[in-house]
Amino acid sequence: MKMKKVYFNVVMTAFLFGTMEVSLKLTGSALDPFQLTFLRFFIGGLLLLPFALAEIKVTGVKLTAKDFGYLLYVGILAIPLSMLFFQLGVMRCNASTAAVLISFNTLFTMIFAHFMANEKIKKYNGVVLMIGLAGLIFMIKPWNMQEGNTVFGIVFMLLAALFFGWYTVAGKLSVKKMGLMAQTSFSFIMGSLVLLVIIIIMGRPVFDGVAENWMAVAYVSIFVTGLGYFCYFKAIKYSDATTGSIAFFLKPAIAPVIAVIILHEHIMWNTYIGIGLFLIASYMNIRGKRKEAILNEKNNA
Repeated sequence: MKMKKVYFNVVMTAFLFGTMEVSLKLTGSALDPFQLTFLRFFIGGLLLLPFALAEIKVTGVKLTAKDFGYLLYVGILAIPLSMLFFQLGVMRCNASTAAVLISFNTLFTMIFAHFMANEKIKKYNGVVLMIGLAGLIFMIKPWNMQEGNTVFGIVFMLLAALFFGWYTVAGKLSVKKMGLMAQTSFSFIMGSLVLLVIIIIMGRPVFDGVAENWMAVAYVSIFVTGLGYFCYFKAIKYSDATTGSIAFFLKPAIAPVIAVIILHEHIMWNTYIGIGLFLIASYMNIRGKRKEAILNEKNNA
């Protein structure tokens, strides 16, 4: 019964995250990218808030001003930086390309973890990085970029992946005290509020056009962001972080199919090779983490 819950939540996470680029591309054509990023993470953060408060109540943790300051730092990495670059990138390249490029955040996570969390890059990590880099090159195909992709789009997506990797490692350093649900909800809300200030200063719209596109906004906010992360956390709760990350392994395989069906994008040979190499790198990364976890359990027994 427990494994059925794990499989259900992993598949739901992969599917919802797999629809992310297509839905954001469609919605982003009607709304401002700053506005859409603010709305989906503010609403998503609020949806996770009751579960975050329940988590804090169970653990009995007391958050200090320093903790909220750290949450603000993590939130800025996630929303006004990573996810804003992500939305800007989605609008400037193919959805299938964007879906795979953002998944490269796992490789940046590995690099940041080496310097910030003292997680040494082992031999298999180096191999994973090399395979991932090869996949990245094939995916971009800089010598003859695919129609629909732009230089700015690729750069924005890589910046989004880089900052999300930084956000992931920064979150790992404090999540044990705050809890995964609480940290995500609070950082999403605080990061969104920072973005809101930027939107107001720049004179960009906040709610203009939302009423006309409420169904699209509801989907990317409630389902993709809120329910997507909720299922991800449930998968981790019923298993572990490594098993939960399988959703990100499946996402690059799901997203291009949806992009072909809905946006009628053409998948070129280089995309297949890029996706294949990324899946190999992801599998090796997940397998390596699982072996490390098993070894640590034996050593601590």
